[in-house]
Amino acid sequence: MAEKEGGIVKKGHELGLIMAISLLEEHGLPLGLLPLADVIEVGFVKDTGYMWIIQKKKVEHNFKMISKLVSYNSEITGYVEKKRIEKLKGVKAKELML
Repeated sequence: MAEKEGGIVKKGHELGLIMAISLLEEHGLPLGLLPLADVIEVGFVKDTGYMWIIQKKKVEHNFKMISKLVSYNSEITGYVEKKRIEKLKGVKAKELML
């Protein structure tokens, strides 16, 4: 993919997790924003802000405080900027009725 050209890539759960957390911290985003399980690869292109996260399988997370169930596909992509992520793909949220 052309979007990934020139990107820094970390493979494996340990290295991928470290990189994903540092990306979120660096851009002022909440650390719990992307619950990461069984990470295969994390990549980031500094020039464009394009990032991708590949996990072994889809993950669902229930954010109790806001009553939302969020589904994360095995591949999540987006453009990271200060305090925001644009064109986020691979994440869906549903309202939960309590």
